[in-house]
Amino acid sequence: MNSMFDFNTRIVQDKLDQGLIRVIVDIPQGSSLKIEYDRVRGLFVLDRVEPAIFAKPVNYGFLPQTKDHDGDELDALIICHEPIPTATEVLAKPIGVLNFEDDGDMDYKIVCVPHDDRNSGDSISSLDDLDNRWKQQIEFHFAHYKDLKKPGTTDVMGWGDASEAEKIIRECMERFQTEGFATD
Repeated sequence: MNSMFDFNTRIVQDKLDQGLIRVIVDIPQGSSLKIEYDRVRGLFVLDRVEPAIFAKPVNYGFLPQTKDHDGDELDALIICHEPIPTATEVLAKPIGVLNFEDDGDMDYKIVCVPHDDRNSGDSISSLDDLDNRWKQQIEFHFAHYKDLKKPGTTDVMGWGDASEAEKIIRECMERFQTEGFATD
């Protein structure tokens, strides 16, 4: 029996028709630790320590059973008033997408909120509910977080709405179904 936990086999994206996605948190908001899920070993590993000035401005995670153009699971930016611990599953509502290119590959960031956010009264339902300063900070972070090591390798290409996010999610789910991931 395989004792490793693979989110891609155990967490199913079964709520998209209801406007919801399942997201697993890699990096809590405010952390400068670049934590990544190692799907082969079934655990989270510290990939590197980023400069403190590039701590994540938002909770960062991935959608199991998806595969983006960069070969990894589709990334997610989870808006919440506090950090969410690594390895937490969040049932979330996608509200948009940050169109982003990293090292020449599209590396979309699905923007989402917890499906039951009583702190905000579920007041965030689209990107229009976020102020421009928040969007500017996210754009700045992703445009510059690699500048000290690999300057010029990232490109923020703007925002898309919830319907664009859903289209990308569905494409990445299909790519996962047809291509899967290498197991070595």
